Amino acid sequence: MAEKSVTKAGDQPKPYHHGNLVEALIAATVELIEERGVEQLSVREVAKRAGVSPGAPFRHFRSKTALLTAVAEQAMDRLTRSVARAASEVDSADPVAAFEAIGQGYLEWALANPTHFQIISSRTVIDFEASPSLRDQNRAIRETMVELLTRVQHQWRLALDVDLDYLVLAARAYVYGLARMAIDGHFPEWHPSEPPPVAVRKALRLFISQMIVPPRCDLRKPKKPS
Repeated sequence: MAEKSVTKAGDQPKPYHHGNLVEALIAATVELIEERGVEQLSVREVAKRAGVSPGAPFRHFRSKTALLTAVAEQAMDRLTRSVARAASEVDSADPVAAFEAIGQGYLEWALANPTHFQIISSRTVIDFEASPSLRDQNRAIRETMVELLTRVQHQWRLALDVDLDYLVLAARAYVYGLARMAIDGHFPEWHPSEPPPVAVRKALRLFISQMIVPPRCDLRKPKKPS
């Protein structure tokens, strides 16, 4: 006999197959976080929301941290898909466009999945290092960013003495900050003239335009002090 799950308190339980228990628990976790915040989350409440016994989640997740790490893994999967989708819409031969697409994909994902963004951003509630998928997908995105900037450098659109590791860090911090400001509701004070999804796209484009020089500029050698 199939176990049953519910999506909201008071809803009629819905049957699901045993193979979908993990997905049901993750969905229940996200719903409860949206309603009450991560601080109030308990595995018992997740089980209740999913319509299973209090011990059922522990067949898959040994702790609350493990459950939240699974939510972060779902978040990373969605982020990876969003970045890939954004990259598919630009000219792959243009490393600048591809680099910007990673940032745009990140922003689209964050604004569409604010709860996932909150969970994966907080290393205090998940065990990032214990998750191969989190580590591998995060590393893949970072390595792609470095590879694209290396190509930009070879096109003489970045000075050869620019430290790409720091530039990737700066770019990551920039899009993270934009996403955080939008999700935390800061845009009415800092940029009230446009909706956040529009403003973050334009802000990222401005950042990229200031970071990259036009192809006609020759940056093969660092400029000597005057």
